[in-house]
Amino acid sequence: MNVAATLPEVIQEDRLRADLYNYLGVMLSGPPDQMLLDQTANLEGDETPLGQAIQGLARVAKVSRPKSVRTEFNALFIGLGRGELLPYASYYLTGFLNEKPLANLRKTMASLGMTRAQDVFEPEDNIASLMEMMAGMIVGRFGRVATISEQQQFFNAHIGSWAAHYFADLQAAKSSVLYASVGAVGAAFMDIEREAFRMIKAER
Repeated sequence: MNVAATLPEVIQEDRLRADLYNYLGVMLSGPPDQMLLDQTANLEGDETPLGQAIQGLARVAKVSRPKSVRTEFNALFIGLGRGELLPYASYYLTGFLNEKPLANLRKTMASLGMTRAQDVFEPEDNIASLMEMMAGMIVGRFGRVATISEQQQFFNAHIGSWAAHYFADLQAAKSSVLYASVGAVGAAFMDIEREAFRMIKAER
């Protein structure tokens, strides 16, 4: 995604949300190198479900090596012809690629000033790109900070309807080792976001 040169001030809680969305986007867009594995191994969690998932991910990252994780990533997402999982909203919601969910996302992207980077060729409705988009909305990377209402609408329309299912599949995939723990973090985080947006809606 194309980004603005400067970012506005964002409260710490939202900055942390954006950081986790960004982290998931990076991990799901390509296999981590040793530096990212080391950073992941140093993550610390608490006693919450998300904190426990982060601790589990850190433990697996400590014993993971780039070569084995690259093999895992290829088996999960690339494979011979296709990987074990197809991480696209269109596939999860319709059973096919490049369907209405992608068209709807492109309309939303246009309304929010998002454009696909020129060196990216896969459909925009892949889970990594959606994580990146959500992070960008939170911190104003696409020109301005999105309102909570806009974040909620984007989440409900393009992420909340399928991401939990995807992260559950990632945890259960036969090729998943490190990525099973990534899936656990993603699932716990989606639960938090869904409940937070539900509570905001109920308060209105």
